[in-house]
Amino acid sequence: MKTRVTELLGIRHPIIQAGMAWVSFPPLVAAVSDAGGLGILSAGPMTPEEVEADIRKIKQLTNKPFGVNFFPDNPRLEEILDVIVAEKVKVVSYGIGNPGRIMARTRSAGIVNMPTMGSLRHAVKAEQDGADMVMVQGTEAGGHCSHVATSVLVPLVVDHVSIPVIAAGGFCDGRGLAAALAWGAEAISMGTRFIITKECPVPENVKQYYLTACEEDTVVTGHVTGVRCRVLHNKLADAFLALEEKKAPPRAIMELGYGRFRRAFHEGDEAWGSLAAGQVIGRIRDVPTCRELIERVVSEAEATINSLSRYAPAPVGSQRQR
Repeated sequence: MKTRVTELLGIRHPIIQAGMAWVSFPPLVAAVSDAGGLGILSAGPMTPEEVEADIRKIKQLTNKPFGVNFFPDNPRLEEILDVIVAEKVKVVSYGIGNPGRIMARTRSAGIVNMPTMGSLRHAVKAEQDGADMVMVQGTEAGGHCSHVATSVLVPLVVDHVSIPVIAAGGFCDGRGLAAALAWGAEAISMGTRFIITKECPVPENVKQYYLTACEEDTVVTGHVTGVRCRVLHNKLADAFLALEEKKAPPRAIMELGYGRFRRAFHEGDEAWGSLAAGQVIGRIRDVPTCRELIERVVSEAEATINSLSRYAPAPVGSQRQR
C-alpha cells in the first residue's frame, strides 16, 4: 500500500505509532518500524544524553526508519537536535511552538519534518513554514486533542494543503485506515492502539485497565499544558475537573499534573496516573504483537476497499446492467 508518506519515510505500510511520553520507548518503536510502520521515540521527558542512548538502542533492534518526537520549547532543544542530526534519524515530530528553527536545523540534514496540528489554520501554517507532511489530530484522540472531529478536520486540511496529511485520532483497525484514505489522508497514526500491544513497555495492569474501558470512559481535562488532554476517567481526572470547575489558578492545575504520565505508564498507578486514551479505547479488546496488529490493519483495509466496489456503478453493457 504505497502513498507519498510511505515513499518519503521509506516504510512499507502507511501506519505511524504516535510519540507518547513514558510509552514510546525503544522496544515499542523498534517493533513498529520492524513490522513496516514508523515507530516514534518520545523524547519529551529526556535529556540529550538519554535521547542518544535510546536512539542507539533502537538501531540495535532494527535497521528500519524511525522518528523522534520532542517538545519545541525544551530548554535543551538545540542539543537534542544535534543528537538527532548526528544519528541520522529519519523524521522529527513535534507539536506546539514555532517550528522555524527546528526546520532550519533538520531539513538541511535530510530529515523529514512532520508536525502535529489540531486545526486547519495551524496545518496551513505548517506547510507555509516548510513542513514535509502534517499530522492532523482530531478530538477523539488520546492525550492532547483538538476541538474538531477527525472525520471533519482531515478532509478539511487535505483540501487546503498540498503536502501529505496523516490522520490521527480514532484509529485502531483497517476500516479506519480505509476511511482515512477516502478522506484524502495518506497514512494514519495510532497511539492508544499501540499502548495495548505485547511490545509496549507499560505495566501489564495498565494494559488490562485499558481493556476494561469503553468508549464513554474518557474525559477531556482543560488547559493543563496549553491544550486539552483526553484521558481515562479516574481519581486524577476527577481532581483535574474539580479544580477547573472551581476556576483554580493554572499553577495549581500544573502542580497536580506534574509527573502523572510517569506515574501511570512507569509506576502503573491506575487511580492517580494520567492515563491518556482516545475514544477508540472502546473498540480495543486484545493484546497483539505490533507485527500482528500492523498486518491485520493492512489486510482489513485492503479487504474493506475491495468490498466497496460493489457500490460502484456497473459499466454500460455489463451483466449487471442487463
